[in-house]
Amino acid sequence: MALKVKAKEQYQNIGKYAGMYRYVMVPELYTALAQDKVIKEAALRSGVSKGVMQACWDAAGEVIKAWATEGHSVALPGLGTMRFGLRAKSVEKVEEVKAGLISSRRIIFTPTSELKEELAKTAVQITCYDRDGKEVKRVTSTDEGNVEDPENEGGSTQNGGSTTPPDDGPVNQPTDGD
Repeated sequence: MALKVKAKEQYQNIGKYAGMYRYVMVPELYTALAQDKVIKEAALRSGVSKGVMQACWDAAGEVIKAWATEGHSVALPGLGTMRFGLRAKSVEKVEEVKAGLISSRRIIFTPTSELKEELAKTAVQITCYDRDGKEVKRVTSTDEGNVEDPENEGGSTQNGGSTTPPDDGPVNQPTDGD
């Protein structure tokens, strides 16, 4: 299995490459799987009826939502953990603390090391398209498989191992704070 990406030649209107054509990569997204299909497959794999699986699915979703909104980091089986967080400005004095400092609420997912290792081992297939939409090249990854680590501010995990800084671009800081 491989992750599929398309690189489309696009005219840049802003930024340091304004006025130039550049190849921009984006994932080729598959259609979202319907909840019913996921439940049916989980029931088949577990040997329980679809009705029982639906009840478990609904109950697990309600528990995860309730506990996460209470401030817990909640385990998602085989995937990692999920928690809520905030982006907010910092202030020097306690008198300055107010709700208006909060700029956004966030959902933070932290994958398990096993999931990161699986992603690191998964090939990436890139199909390149020129500005007219014509396919001009195909590439399959031979990179080290660096996986972003949301618990390490701006860092990535190389094949589930050591931390390395990102190559370029803005740092998405997944922890609470300013």
